[in-house]
Amino acid sequence: MRDDVLDNEHDDVRDDILDNEHDAVRDDVCGQVDVLVAAGRPAEARAAARGALDAGGPDVGLFLALARAHLAEDDDDHDDAAERVFREGLDAFPDDIALLAGYAELCARTDALDRPGRHARGADLLARLREVAPDSAELRRAEGAGSSVSVGAKDAASARRVQSFDAGRAFAEAPTPEAAAAQAAQWAAAAPHDLRLAVLAETTAAFAAPGRTWWRFLLRRGLEFRGAVGAVVALLVVVRLTVLPSVPYGLTVGLGLLMGLPFLALRKQLRAARERAAERMAAASAEPGQEGEAADGGDGSGVPELPPVPRATRREYAFAGFGFALLLAVGVAAYASSVAYPRYDIVAHDTFRGLKGFDLQEEYDPFGAVPDNDREASTAKIYVAEDAAPDAAAEYLVAVTTGDFHEMRESYVQGEGDAIPMNMTAAGTVHDTWRAAAGPYGAWMRCFRYTEAATGTPRAMCAWADKGSIGMVLFTAQDGNQDAIEETARSIGADFLRPAQD
Repeated sequence: MRDDVLDNEHDDVRDDILDNEHDAVRDDVCGQVDVLVAAGRPAEARAAARGALDAGGPDVGLFLALARAHLAEDDDDHDDAAERVFREGLDAFPDDIALLAGYAELCARTDALDRPGRHARGADLLARLREVAPDSAELRRAEGAGSSVSVGAKDAASARRVQSFDAGRAFAEAPTPEAAAAQAAQWAAAAPHDLRLAVLAETTAAFAAPGRTWWRFLLRRGLEFRGAVGAVVALLVVVRLTVLPSVPYGLTVGLGLLMGLPFLALRKQLRAARERAAERMAAASAEPGQEGEAADGGDGSGVPELPPVPRATRREYAFAGFGFALLLAVGVAAYASSVAYPRYDIVAHDTFRGLKGFDLQEEYDPFGAVPDNDREASTAKIYVAEDAAPDAAAEYLVAVTTGDFHEMRESYVQGEGDAIPMNMTAAGTVHDTWRAAAGPYGAWMRCFRYTEAATGTPRAMCAWADKGSIGMVLFTAQDGNQDAIEETARSIGADFLRPAQD
C-alpha cells in the first residue's frame, strides 16, 4: 500500500515537472514568435509556431502566436490562413476567450464586400464571447475592433499611430514625464514579450529625457500644430493671391515646408524607438535564464491592458473639417484671383504732346486677333506734327485695348504666345530686343529698338499687357537708351489708361 502511494506521488511530481517544462517551452516559443514578427521575419515566426504545435500538440498560446504571424503579413491570403488557425484552435478549445476574441477581431476588421462570410461570422463569435466572458477585457477589445486599428499591423503608419497614441496617453495621465517613463518600463519588464509595451517603454524613455518638451508637445498636440501651420500657409496664399501678387509662391511653399520639418524629425525618433524595442525583445529572448525570469514575475501579471486605438477621434474629425475649410477657402480665393482682372478706362487724346492725332481703327486694328477683344473698348491713333506732310512718318503710334484678359501670362508678352502682335519683320531692321521693366500699372512689357525700313528713322516699340489691358507704342528714339525707351513707353501708356473708379 505504501509503495502504491509513493508511486502515485512520484507520478504526480513527474507530471508536474513535465507540465512545467511544457509551459516553459511554450512560453519560450511564443516569445520567439513575437520577437521574429517584430523583427520583420514573420515566415520564421510561423515556422517556429507550427513546429511547436506539431511537436507538443494543441496549445492556445501557440495558436494565437501563429495567427499573429500570419496577420503580420497584412495580405488577404495570410488573413485567410489566420482564420484557418483560429478555427483549428477553437476546434481544440471551443470556449477559449482569447481565441474567440482574436477571431472576432479579425472578422470585424474584414471588408464586408471582399469577405462577406468572414465578416458575418464576427457577430456569432461576439455572441459566444458574451456568453462565456461577459465582462472580460477580451470582449471589450473585440467589440471595439471595428472602429480601431490593428496594433499588430505591419503597416508602418499604423504602427506609428499606435505608438503615438500610447505615448501621448501615458504622458497625459502621468504626473511627470519621468513617472510615465518609469511606469511604462515596469509594464514592459513584467511582460517582456509584449511588443506594444516594449515600444511604449522605449518611446516614453526617449521623450521624457531633459530638453524634450518640444517633442512631447508635438506628440500630444501635433494636430493643433498642423492646424496652425495650415492656417498660416493658407493665409499667405490668400494674401499672395489678393493683396501682394508680387510675392513669389516659392516663399509660401518654402515656409510651409520649413514648418513641417519638425514632424519629419518626430517620425525619425518614433521609428528609432520602435527599432530599439524590437532589438530589446530579441536580446531578452536570447538571454540565458529568460524562462526563469518570466516565471518569476515577468509573466504579465499586474500589467493593465492597453486600450484599442481608435481609427479617428473627435479631435481628428474636427481638424479634418478645419483643414477642408482651409482648402476650400484657398480654392475659392485662387479661383477668384484667376478670373479677376483690373478695370481701366481709355483716354483717347485728339492731340498729344503738341501733335495732332488721327484715328487708325477704321483701317488698322492691331488687336483683331486677341480673343474676346471688344473693338469699342480699343483705340489706335497716330500723332504727327501740325504742319506735317501727308506722307510724313508718325512721331507716335499708340494702340490700347481693355477687357477681361485674366488668362494673360508673362510668356504671352515675351514672345511665346500670339496675344501680343509684335512681328517686327515688316517694320525694319531690329537692333535690340529685351524684357523691359514693368509697364504702366505693373503690366509685363517687352521692347524693341529698330530702324524703320521706309524712312531709315531710328525707332522703338514697346508692348505691354496685364489681365485688364493690352497696349503698344511706337515712337522715334534717336539715342537708343533702353531706360529712356522704357520710361517713354510707360508714360505714354499711363496717359492713355486710367484705372476705373468703382
